[in-house]
Formats: sequence, C-alpha cells, structure tokens
Amino acid sequence: MRRNILITGASSGLGAEMARQFAAKGHDLALTARRTERLEALRDELTTSYPQVKVVIHSLDVTDHAQVFEVFRAVDAELPLDRIVVNAGLGKGAPLGTGRFDANRETALTNFVGALAQAEAALELFRARNAGHLVLIASISALRGFPKTVTTYAATKAGLASLGEGLRLELLGKPIKVSTIYPGYIRSEMNDRVKHTPFIVDTEPGVRAMVAAIEAEKAKAYVPARPWWPLAQVMRVAPLPLLKRLI
Repeated sequence: MRRNILITGASSGLGAEMARQFAAKGHDLALTARRTERLEALRDELTTSYPQVKVVIHSLDVTDHAQVFEVFRAVDAELPLDRIVVNAGLGKGAPLGTGRFDANRETALTNFVGALAQAEAALELFRARNAGHLVLIASISALRGFPKTVTTYAATKAGLASLGEGLRLELLGKPIKVSTIYPGYIRSEMNDRVKHTPFIVDTEPGVRAMVAAIEAEKAKAYVPARPWWPLAQVMRVAPLPLLKRLI
C-alpha cells in the first residue's frame, strides 16, 4: 500500500475530492495549494471524519519552481512520500491571436512547466529510495488538438502525457511507477460554468474512477472508463470533421 500521498492543487475540485476519497481509504495525506484557507478547512474536515488519518498542508504555487522543490523536500521529511499526484492546473485560455496571450501563457506555465517542476522534485525523492509512484493528471483533451479556448490547455496536457510516457519507458521494470490519468468531463470548479458538456459526470463518481485507477497503478487510464475508454480509441483516429462533433 502506498501509505503517504502528496496531492497538489488540493484546495478544490478534483484535488479536494481525491483527498476525501484517499482519506476514506486510510491514506495519510500532504495537501498543497495556493489557497491555504481552503486547505485548512479541508484538513479539519478530513481529520474530523477520519481521526486515524494524518493530514499536513503546505502553501504552494507550482509556478514558483524553487518553492516546489523546497515544499516537496519538507513534506517528505515530515511524511515520507510513497505517491505524488501532480494535479495542480489551470483551465484559462482564449483562441490564439485574439489578444489573450496572457491567459494562454499562464495556463502553459502552470500546467506544463509547473508540472515538470513537480515531476522533477518527485523523481528526486523517489530515485533516492528507488521506490515511489508518480501520478500525472492529464485530460482526455491530451489525445488530440482542441479548438478555441481549449487549444493551449489541451496542448499542455498532451505535453504532460508525453512526459509520463517518457518516464515509463525510462523506468520500465524498475520499482518507481508512473501513471497518467486521462479524466473525461468531470464536474469541477474549472468547468461548472460550461454549458452543454457531453458525457459529464458528477465530481464524486468521476473521482472515484480516478482513485481506483491510481490505486491500481495503471500506466494509463481513461476515466470514467465508460464512455471514455471507447471514445478515446475513436478520438485518436477520427478525421477532423468527426472529431469536432465529438468534442
């Protein structure tokens, strides 16, 4: 059992719900985010519901790369980490060429460069003990290019997925495991204002599928499996007119 788990971006949405579900399974947790007041409330909720579970919190902005290394090392000294879930991310974006480079740049720096820093810091710890489980939260949008406001977001998640595959290739047959999770449309604060989202599921069952895939240490998982595993196979090969209808 991977006893001790660090989750970044844990103050809300999928990260907070993962914390709830991992705590229910008896895991000790380290939770990070920029919004510490939300982390404090979540810690109090979890320790009240599960008194046997240890929960530590740390403020972390994943675009502060030096801080990423400092926080990961500090957490590991306090709670030796068996699994690190790279979850922190942004959903900002605008069609390219419409004057919102600032939003696209912020998403790229957070979702890919910030995730790269987290992966570096995690692997530093895991290589030292030759054990550990790195989990990268990508997106079903990583499979193909997406249009308009999602173009940059999808590109960052595709980069993250490629990063995971490169690490799995490097670490093949070794005790350090790497999982890439591709959530489909799961209700969260990031998308709660988006209307007419196809196949969307509520946060709790959606995250339950994510947690099951993580606990199984699957190399890649499209979650929830229905409908996203079969849809992923179609999305990979669909011509652009059909892809546009699917997404």
